Amino acid sequence: MNRKTLPPAAAPALSTRPSAEHAALALRELPVLMAPVARWLLRNGVAWGAFADTMKQVFVDAARAELAGGGAAPTLSALSVLSGVHRKDVRAFAEGPRAAAADAEPRGVPLASQVFTRWLADRRFRGRDGQPKPLPRSGDGPSFETLAREISQDVHPRTVLDELVRLGLVRVEGERLIPVIAAFVPSRTLDELSALFAANAADHLAAAVHNLTVDAPRYLEQSVFADGLSRASVERLHEVARAAWAQAFATMVEEASRAVEADAAVEPEAQQRMRFGVYFYGKPAVDAPAAGSGAAHAPRQRPRAGRTK
Repeated sequence: MNRKTLPPAAAPALSTRPSAEHAALALRELPVLMAPVARWLLRNGVAWGAFADTMKQVFVDAARAELAGGGAAPTLSALSVLSGVHRKDVRAFAEGPRAAAADAEPRGVPLASQVFTRWLADRRFRGRDGQPKPLPRSGDGPSFETLAREISQDVHPRTVLDELVRLGLVRVEGERLIPVIAAFVPSRTLDELSALFAANAADHLAAAVHNLTVDAPRYLEQSVFADGLSRASVERLHEVARAAWAQAFATMVEEASRAVEADAAVEPEAQQRMRFGVYFYGKPAVDAPAAGSGAAHAPRQRPRAGRTK
């Protein structure tokens, strides 16, 4: 295990030049890497359009950093070629401020969310107290069918209703549809947890990407994994992991506090940051045979250590 820390330096050169084989490997593993992110986005009401628009900016920013790290000028053409983003979009990003989340095009918002938001905001669908009122499924006056059709003529209102019920935003009582919550505004706690999640996951991925693509001392990025476990064993190992983290947490907080005090005189331009974390995850085996199927069980594996080479 390499425990050496990385020296403060400019972005080092890639250990290998990108090739079709490198791209194929990355794309092969991309669905596995992005599946949890896609679930997080969908559970928070972010659909493909909004994700794709946001990723254009992310790719351009990453391309700019790569060019700067290699000593090349980040011209519009160079950014477009490296990122694959159209030149006109690269120019728009360079000339204007980033669009705020509230200003994002509604096409990226799932249809069900658009319908529910209209229900909350439009006074035709609110009562005298300002709260969204129950709506009949259909009818001549304000109804859910009228509301859904105003947003889209391409999707049947029943399909939209099924999605709102699945999300727990609407309750069905006969022919009346009752809104369950009155706002999509996330709590301050959720806001802070989302930011912490992004920071933790981003630094973990950054360490792994560094280890895979840069010819330099490696960051600590390892894991222990085992197959063929019972649910009880996974729960017990989770407790073992929590205890191990508690001990590591206390040690790292003590050492980091000492380092912060010792480095109080370091100039801002020379300062660096660090993050040390632990994660644990368990789930049913994807290829577990159905009970009574007579299929052979997958061979049990002893615990193994894994890391990005």
